[in-house]
Amino acid sequence: MTHWFHRNPLKATAPVSFNLYGVASSPAASKICNDLRTTRARLLDMFTDATCTPEIMKKATDEYLSLLQGFIVSLDGTGQENKLRFIQNFRWTDTLQGNTPSSQQDAVFELVSMGFNIAIWHTKFASRLAGKENITEDEAKDVHKSLKTAAGMFKYLKEVQIPRLITPAEKGRDLEPRVIDTYIVQSQAEAQEVTIARAIELKHNVGLIAALAFETANFYQKAAFCCSHLLSFITLLASDKCGDAIRSLQEAETYYSRAEVLCKEYRQTKGPGSTAKPSEQLFFRKLGGLIKNTLEKCQRENGFIYFHKVPAEAPVLELKASYGLAEPISFELPALSDQCTLEVYATFDLTRGQKDDKAKVKPKPDEDIKPVKEPDVKSQIDTGCVIS
Repeated sequence: MTHWFHRNPLKATAPVSFNLYGVASSPAASKICNDLRTTRARLLDMFTDATCTPEIMKKATDEYLSLLQGFIVSLDGTGQENKLRFIQNFRWTDTLQGNTPSSQQDAVFELVSMGFNIAIWHTKFASRLAGKENITEDEAKDVHKSLKTAAGMFKYLKEVQIPRLITPAEKGRDLEPRVIDTYIVQSQAEAQEVTIARAIELKHNVGLIAALAFETANFYQKAAFCCSHLLSFITLLASDKCGDAIRSLQEAETYYSRAEVLCKEYRQTKGPGSTAKPSEQLFFRKLGGLIKNTLEKCQRENGFIYFHKVPAEAPVLELKASYGLAEPISFELPALSDQCTLEVYATFDLTRGQKDDKAKVKPKPDEDIKPVKEPDVKSQIDTGCVIS
């Protein structure tokens, strides 16, 4: 899976000190600022830690977001905007826009940008885990869960937090709704491919597998090849419908050839992120061989035994999956930190004005940010169709 699915780079961000000198007028308020700085740095470190697990990631996420909410949610009971929401500036790059960041003085912008990275991390964790040698069934379930968790986070950001931004995302930026939709679809589709591969390995009903493959193709919004036709001929041949089986295989062969062309075009396309090589995957190569060998077998048997007419059109299949579809796992923000009380909130005094930290040179808003140096974790083995 590491080289089967494309992975965009993580978003990069500038350090944030949360040094609200003059505004944080009590020790408790200053402690919140210090803890925000340290928990943010810890969470960012987790993105590049190859030993990080979903449990560790959740803990780091909860620690930071529970404090960040103190700058977002209304604490005074009036329902008015939190007075601290627009006090701190945040700078984040976009996964497809190079090292030039977007900048907003808005804690909600920080929440959605960090949440986006958390979701991307879950897709990368799933990819890394799927590339292990001798992956266990429990690990396959973790791959499936991580992809659904990513879909759930993207969905939450799109539906709940991104509409709250004062400055809407520009076209092509990570937080644009169409980009978020793409990530949701991709995460769900990849999770369903895990389901399909598992169903194939366990030799589940081919009708279910065909329906899941069709639904997954709909997720990707393109039919690079029609797995449903590939799977249908097995049932048709077993039912002595050799002519229909041959026609289905011919259709599968056509789609497979188209997929090969698309794979080659994709590899030649330049862009950020990891380079996937789908046409070189054992799963893809085995698929081509299976189509060719089974078609030859059907043609031989039809010439000696069945003598069925091969129809002009491929048989129409029932392609509505009733179960097995990958639904996003709903994301919920952690509870507000116990540190963020109304009494402490009152000691953030905006009337006093924020003093500059003269010891530090302020970066320019459009100054480039160094990309995140991600661990180079490569697939240990090509596992063919087990979960890839």
